[in-house]
Amino acid sequence: MATYLVNDAAVARCRELIDARQYVLDSDWGQVQPGAEAQNAYLEKHSWDEYAAWHLGLTEGANDETKARYAFVYGDLRRVHRTALIACVYRASEWRHKDVELAAHDLLQHLDRVTG
Repeated sequence: MATYLVNDAAVARCRELIDARQYVLDSDWGQVQPGAEAQNAYLEKHSWDEYAAWHLGLTEGANDETKARYAFVYGDLRRVHRTALIACVYRASEWRHKDVELAAHDLLQHLDRVTG
């Protein structure tokens, strides 16, 4: 099983987006999460650092600037989705990636405080 490090830059970027009110509170994450085509289109116009900033986890041992390196996407590459943060908490918890789980949980709590 892969192991993950918390992507501190992504945590900071997510918090910035929340504070800037760039979020969706109610969505069907299974329908709106970015698929391979959307990710490829994003990468055509953005840097790998910008792509990485949408992922709370970094896969240990995977090469930088590959999609395999980045995990636990928290938004649609434009806005944070509350349902994406919930999915990150759940998935990280399910596979016992505690640091990523806690980072996603803290961001979810921040979003909920901001949107009260």
